[in-house]
Amino acid sequence: MSKKLVRKAVIPAAGLGTRFLPATKVIPKEMIPIVDVPMIQYNIQEAVDAGIEEIILITARNKESIEDHFDYNYELDDVLEKRGKIEQLELSRKIAEMCTFVSVRQLSPLGLGHAVLRAELVVGNEPFAVLLGDDIVDSKTPCIGQLIDIFNKTEKSVVGVMNVDRAETKKYGIVDAEQLEPRLHRVRGVVEKPNPDSAPSTLAIPGRYVLRPEIFSYLKKTKPGAGGEIQLTDALAELAKAEGMYAYEFEGIRYDAGDHLGLIEATIAFGLKRDLLRDGIQKILKKYITI
Repeated sequence: MSKKLVRKAVIPAAGLGTRFLPATKVIPKEMIPIVDVPMIQYNIQEAVDAGIEEIILITARNKESIEDHFDYNYELDDVLEKRGKIEQLELSRKIAEMCTFVSVRQLSPLGLGHAVLRAELVVGNEPFAVLLGDDIVDSKTPCIGQLIDIFNKTEKSVVGVMNVDRAETKKYGIVDAEQLEPRLHRVRGVVEKPNPDSAPSTLAIPGRYVLRPEIFSYLKKTKPGAGGEIQLTDALAELAKAEGMYAYEFEGIRYDAGDHLGLIEATIAFGLKRDLLRDGIQKILKKYITI
């Protein structure tokens, strides 16, 4: 494969979101807001800021609101224009113009690996990014852009990693890796959610990848693993052995918005970044912290 720019990003958004029931009975988890922005929009903005031109959404039944959010809303735009709310009108239209969107259905919830494989026909024979919809990374340089820079230098697949407490390894895919430079590691293997006493390291993959298209051939051969699902981690382990792969300790603060406390933390953190909200949030926090 000749060297190509990373133009496409896959965002799996087909999960049931059971941790956020009852809200997710009718609202896709990815549309739950952090302040007033759906969590998935943070990831799409990150991808766009890194130069991604096309977003491939992997969705499922009852996820139409995700697609609608990134489309024009002519009725809303008409009302905003007639009422002279130009700032809100521009905001509404800007969301639809972020990039090109393609939606692909995952017909059965068979795991992250299966969700990524559903994007094969749209991705084609070119490298692509993967961003998990409930992992938010706040950084000066877009997190996925940091991985794209490594891919452009190495032409090998790259996973974003972060150090976690050893007790937390059972929650993540963990890499077995050899450090080459500060933040950069050569991956020897990947293990899905290992017990802390057997984890090969504490370098966890929270949900950022830049992958060569060869990953699809490995996903097709991957048998159901943990939870009876097709695990992306298992395919990555085979890819690393056969073709090489790197891990990069990205710069930035990661929020697990798929967890209750992580969502609350992200809401507070992003709220404090807004001038109009900062003082009010600080007063609320002081009020409850003193109880």
